[in-house]
Amino acid sequence: MATEIEFSSAALNATARRHIRVFQLHQFLDRLAMGLTVAVVALALTDRGMDLFQISLLFGIYSLTTMAMELPFGGLADSIGRKPVFLTAVVASLISLALFLSTSDFHVLALSFAFIGFGRALRSGTLDAWFVETFKADAPDVDVQPALAKAQWANAIGLAIGAVLGGLLPDILGEVATDLGFSIYDVSYVASFCVMLGVFVFTMWAIVEAPSPMNATALVRGFANVPTVIRDASLLALKHPALSLLLAALAFFLMATNPVEVIWPTHAKPMLDGGLANTVIGVVTATYFFSIAFGAFLSPHISRIFRRRHAVTLAATFACLAAAQIALALQGGIVGFVAVFVLYSVILGVSETPASSILHRCVEDRQRSTMLSLRSLIQQLGAALGLLLAGAVAEIYSTPIAWMVGAAFLIVAVMLILVLASRLATDADS
Repeated sequence: MATEIEFSSAALNATARRHIRVFQLHQFLDRLAMGLTVAVVALALTDRGMDLFQISLLFGIYSLTTMAMELPFGGLADSIGRKPVFLTAVVASLISLALFLSTSDFHVLALSFAFIGFGRALRSGTLDAWFVETFKADAPDVDVQPALAKAQWANAIGLAIGAVLGGLLPDILGEVATDLGFSIYDVSYVASFCVMLGVFVFTMWAIVEAPSPMNATALVRGFANVPTVIRDASLLALKHPALSLLLAALAFFLMATNPVEVIWPTHAKPMLDGGLANTVIGVVTATYFFSIAFGAFLSPHISRIFRRRHAVTLAATFACLAAAQIALALQGGIVGFVAVFVLYSVILGVSETPASSILHRCVEDRQRSTMLSLRSLIQQLGAALGLLLAGAVAEIYSTPIAWMVGAAFLIVAVMLILVLASRLATDADS
């Protein structure tokens, strides 16, 4: 294997530098469009008459659609090209936004959320692969990680700015929307639709890819291979108890945390005074993204405290997350809520690296794609089940009670990871 050259913008040729700038702008615009709705989606659904259980059902439909589509569409981009698949994902996003804007009917909204899941499944890894492959062609043997970090930075900035604007627009233009017979939150969705159209045009113009033969059998083959992928991945997990423990823990982790991510705006908004409440929700959403990124930055340093025993690190992280989730549920004022929510988000960011490190340590290269597919499937399933349960509990009792029930799932995850830590320590000694 050739030694990689240290990344340096000054040392890159003009083509490689332009390639990075194009992808950064593309990622910024795509995430800006998503961020415009992420801060207000739960509030917009509430404004359309949905209760917490219906909101949870809609997000469950999104998770299940993503889970069902991600496996069969996984190899489609390799077969027919990354650009056409991404453009199809953008079209799916536009359809979902149009459906959302057109209705307050639960069944049509369910179709809208199914299209969101379809779009996410198509987006997964498409232009990322195009970026890496083109970069390697333009800058052979240069370390691509710093270039990816630049793209991830643009990604985070797009989400954060979109979240702030998505919360600000209803407060600024809400009265205009109401006078026209629309919901105040439709302003953010219209803005997202317009930016998404811009993403489509920019992708057509700026993303250059050698045309691939349109293999009509690729889609059929992808669906046909789903049972085989699930079977192979399941057998692999069963043969490796450490993997089974990790995947089970991650399912419980998503059952606990995903309802917090989805429902928190509906819980926090009543704590705010009218006026700029939606703007504050947008700012807190942006802070959520930055806090997760900060937690990911801290993760390697925290891992060193636990002498790089990733399972022990993960168990401690999940335990702290359970305590933070209970503390979050007990907050009755916006200042305390935001403070605990920021802490909670940082801990979420810390959890990603040790979990991934354990998984990659337990599998070989030839098994990696299969296991990552299974991990995605199990996490989406855990998220969907958690949302359904939390929505029902929140509707019958309250949102804080639902979050406390979720914290119990984190305790189960802690126990599973402690068993995993013991097994990994035994394997290391043998």
